[in-house]
Amino acid sequence: MLPGRDPIGRAAAPAGAGHTSRATGLARVMGTRIAWTGVGDGEFFCPGCGGDRNYQRLTGRRRFTLLGVPVLPRGETGPVVECAACRHHYALDVLDHPTTIRFSAMLRDAVHTVALAVLATDGSCTRTALTVAAGAVRSAGYEDCTEDQLGALVEALAADTGRVHGEPCGPGLAIELHEALDPLAPHLAPTGREAILLQGARIALADGPYTPAEREVLATVGAALTICADEVTRLLETARTPS
Repeated sequence: MLPGRDPIGRAAAPAGAGHTSRATGLARVMGTRIAWTGVGDGEFFCPGCGGDRNYQRLTGRRRFTLLGVPVLPRGETGPVVECAACRHHYALDVLDHPTTIRFSAMLRDAVHTVALAVLATDGSCTRTALTVAAGAVRSAGYEDCTEDQLGALVEALAADTGRVHGEPCGPGLAIELHEALDPLAPHLAPTGREAILLQGARIALADGPYTPAEREVLATVGAALTICADEVTRLLETARTPS
C-alpha cells in the first residue's frame, strides 16, 4: 500500500483534517458581527500613520449571526476611534495625544511664558537678556517676536499685576507657568523638558549670575515640567558652564 493512502488507494486525510473542516464549516454557519455607528469626528494624531488624520468615533453592537444573518443581540462594544486613512481602530485615550499642530502651539506658548517669567524677575530687564529671550521665542515659532515686544509685555505684566522686579515667584506667576507647562510635559521626552528649562536658564544668565528670584522661577519651571529638584539644580549649574 502506498504511503499516505487508505487500503483502496484513496489519499488519506491528514490528522485532524476532519476536525478542522468541521470547525471551518461551523464558523461559516455561526459567528458574531459588529455593526458600527458614528457618534462624532475630528482630527487626531494617528499612531499608525504617524501624523495628523481625520477620525470618526464609533460605537458598536454585537450580534450573533446564523448563516451570515444577524439574529440575536450580544451587547455593545467600543467606543473606538477609527482613522479615516488607515481604518485602524484605537482606544479613546489616543485622543489625549495632541495633534502636530496643537503640539507646536503648546510648545511655542510654553517657551514664550517661560521667557516672560524669567524676564519679569530681572531687576533691570537688560537688552542682553531680551535678545536671548527673543531668540528663544522666535526659535519656538513666534518668528516675528522682537526684543521691544518682549520688553513691552514685561512692563505691561508688571503694571497689570503690581509686580515688582526682582521679587520671588508669586502664586499668579506660578499658576501661569503650570497652565502653560503641565499639559505639555507628558508629551515631551526628557531631553525636550530639559531644553525648555535650559532656555530659561540662559535668559537668566544673559546679564549675570542667577538672582534668588530667578532661581525660584526656574525651580517652578522645572517642577511644572516634572523634573526633580536635584536634576533642576544640576541643569542650572550646567547652563553656567561655558560650552
